[in-house]
Amino acid sequence: MALPVDISVLLQSDVIEDSLYKDEGVCILGIFGKSAVQAGCAKESLINILSDKHVFSLFGTDETDGLDERSSIKAYYNQENRVLYLVLTTIFDNRQLLRACESLTSGLGHTEAHEFWKGADKDHCLKLLYLFSLCHILLLVHPTCSFDVTYDRLFRALDALRQKTLPFLRGAIKDCPVSKEWKMNCRPCPPRLLFVFQMNGALRISASGLAGNGNDGTGVDKPKKHSPRRRLQHALEDQIYRIFRKSRVLTNQSSNCLFTVPANQAFVYVVPGPEEDPIGSLLGQLRANCVLRECDPGTPAPGQRRYQQMRHSNRHPSFNIENSGLSLSGGQLVDCTLKEFLWQHVELVLNKKGFDDSVGRNPQPSHFELPTYSKWTRVASRLYQVMIENSEEDTAELFLKVQGQLKVLEGFLDADAKFSENRCQKALPLAHSTYQSNLPHNYTTTVHKNQLAQALRVYSQHARGVAFQRYAVQLHEDCYKFWSNGHQLCEERSLTDQHCVHKFHLLPKPGEKPEVDHNPPILYHNSRGRSTSSCNCGKKQAPREDPFDIQTANYDFYLMLEEKCCSKLERINFPVFQASTSDPAPACDDAARPQEAPASDAERLKEKESVTHTPGDSTGLSLALSLGQSTDSLGAYADGAEGHEKRQSVDRQASTVEYLPGMLHSGCPKGLLPKFSSWSLVKLGPAKSYNTLVGLEQPGFLPGSAFLLPWDLVIRSRSEDDSSSTELDGGASSWPAPNKVPAGKRSTVGIGRGRRRDDVSRVYVGFEYEDSRGRRFLSSGPDKVVKVLGQGGPKEPATRVLNSDMPLYIPSPAQGRGIKPHYAQLARLFVVVPDGPIEIMLSPQVQPGPPPCPIFHPEQPEVVLPPDGLWVLRFPYAYLTDSGPCYPPKENQPLASFRVLKGILRANTACSPAQ
Repeated sequence: MALPVDISVLLQSDVIEDSLYKDEGVCILGIFGKSAVQAGCAKESLINILSDKHVFSLFGTDETDGLDERSSIKAYYNQENRVLYLVLTTIFDNRQLLRACESLTSGLGHTEAHEFWKGADKDHCLKLLYLFSLCHILLLVHPTCSFDVTYDRLFRALDALRQKTLPFLRGAIKDCPVSKEWKMNCRPCPPRLLFVFQMNGALRISASGLAGNGNDGTGVDKPKKHSPRRRLQHALEDQIYRIFRKSRVLTNQSSNCLFTVPANQAFVYVVPGPEEDPIGSLLGQLRANCVLRECDPGTPAPGQRRYQQMRHSNRHPSFNIENSGLSLSGGQLVDCTLKEFLWQHVELVLNKKGFDDSVGRNPQPSHFELPTYSKWTRVASRLYQVMIENSEEDTAELFLKVQGQLKVLEGFLDADAKFSENRCQKALPLAHSTYQSNLPHNYTTTVHKNQLAQALRVYSQHARGVAFQRYAVQLHEDCYKFWSNGHQLCEERSLTDQHCVHKFHLLPKPGEKPEVDHNPPILYHNSRGRSTSSCNCGKKQAPREDPFDIQTANYDFYLMLEEKCCSKLERINFPVFQASTSDPAPACDDAARPQEAPASDAERLKEKESVTHTPGDSTGLSLALSLGQSTDSLGAYADGAEGHEKRQSVDRQASTVEYLPGMLHSGCPKGLLPKFSSWSLVKLGPAKSYNTLVGLEQPGFLPGSAFLLPWDLVIRSRSEDDSSSTELDGGASSWPAPNKVPAGKRSTVGIGRGRRRDDVSRVYVGFEYEDSRGRRFLSSGPDKVVKVLGQGGPKEPATRVLNSDMPLYIPSPAQGRGIKPHYAQLARLFVVVPDGPIEIMLSPQVQPGPPPCPIFHPEQPEVVLPPDGLWVLRFPYAYLTDSGPCYPPKENQPLASFRVLKGILRANTACSPAQ
């Protein structure tokens, strides 16, 4: 073989052997180790010296070889010397290390990079074990003259890996034509390991050093028997042997070891480095020549012969053949060459003597076999398929089993990961303790996430290394497991924004009873919040649980009280869903959503307020009604209002198949009704049942706050309305004569001046607020509570409350001791309609939150209140949209965003003239 090839190519090709050497054995010599940062490779250049041929390039091999491999094995077969050289090149060599670094991308994370290098280490160990299973002699090359103690850990890892994979390797070579001992031990013999170190300038050998530094007291230094390089080799041998014996890599029985070292032969060689100072080298040689001339007692050699000796010494200062055993300096042994150092071990193999490296009292001989080239290639090919690269189906299973045993290397080689594992394992209990500190027995997702963030912060302060992310994921899983194992609080919030106090549970199905012992328990939601509320009419109060669904909040509670109080009262029922099938379904919002226009609805409501609402601006309908004018007297304004109302009343018929799952509001699709109404409109009695001197005689009202506000309306006939309309038509006759008051302005005079009192009708209005403790009061304005100290009722008219947006929530007059403000919610609207020619139209509209919160209204947007009655409109207790409930205001939210729109009442005071 003229050139080195890859081991896979060697095993697949048929090498034509010389007939003289075909039946002779072959010594397998493996070379591995590390290389320094230099152009050539020291391991490959050694083969050039051993074979006396230019086999490998001095500047390295072809850069295209093994670009995609982390390591490779090059083979060179020297048939004349019967030696097969195997050179292992890994990431510990400069060329492979540069290629590996170039293959890493810039965005690769720390963990991914660590996995890459760990994979490279495993690949290196597996190919190194392949060499230990095939070679007789192994040569470890190191670029410095000091021993690298990390080899001790590497060899212990290889020994552990060999013991794990030995059964699979036996199965791979069981049919090979080799001896039984080879098949049993999976190697031709316990390989002998030799060490070659490079002299890298750390040790300087001077002329004085060659002569020694001893002193016999006469001032003349005694020459040393061994040169400094030889003494360094001996020191390294002692150091290496002690280290390997201490770590149990070497034992008395060589057959049980991964490798052996000779007991009575040199196994360390130090290659001398080049002379850095040529002038100093010449002066040293000249000085040595002078010393030789003075000290040599014999006859000097002839000039030509002596010149040739000195020239040879200058060219090869450290590779002198040890032919006489003594140097020219007087008794000092001459250092042997590298080839002489190595060949004494190779000859033991080629002579079939083997290695007897066992020590102790009863040394056991180890097996030895010198195979022919053909037998060795068959064994090497089978092991290559099992250990390096599998391409045959019959060895695929063994290959996977061997790869599965590589995890044994992690404990020996991955020191960074082991350190990281220890750090993260110590930080994990600290993080768990931080997570569980100050925790209630049951808690919500928000508390869980906050505690987990605290635990991760503590964990990140102590954990380090590549295992950080894996143990962080484990911390996530452990904390979630602790939370979900009986500590998870029900995530459901009530309609008043309070959490359910039960741990995670299921809701009972219809007809099913609660079961506390069930896992998970079957319970109804409960926030342990209780409040006091009144019935539809307000005559009876009862405690109520904090509701979690809209039907319980706005219908079931009042239905329960209705049976005890107001079931016999006259009422106006709002339309609800009437099913025409046995299995009605809730409406799908996606089909009807394109028909919605929340923005246009809001604009329509604003337009309706400015045109048709009662007590509005001073130029609107409220002024006309307060002056006793009817809607007919507004001419074009009234026509526009009526036309607008007519357009709004054109809606499609309510569905009898699909129902509205929530509450009715401005964003709901048209033609859908809920199964129940969240509003209630009942009649407490006739108009005279309200006593203006006493007020409302119902429980829970604060003293002096149960009085309704008066709203005076002027009743006019049709003829007067017509005449007034002609005066307000905007023509030339509409301008009054000098010193005369226009007809439309006469009502500005106080009631009773120039007008009969019989033409005035008085309506009583009251906005009732109720807090969670059942304390009730009426409001005379957005920020004022009705307060009557004496007899006669309140003095404020109802104009202010009807002309303004009334707040849905206001601070309760009776605040508790806590810092948190206590709010009262608008619960009812009382309206006393007198018996007379007057129509009171009720159209409540509530916006229970800041925009874009929709506007809620009853299922019948406008209701005409019959005359002679004390009517009570009960507002919903809670409001629910498609996106969830509208919670009560928080401390930082303005109360003005939660409002009841103005125009809740409109009056029609037109009456026909007497015939």
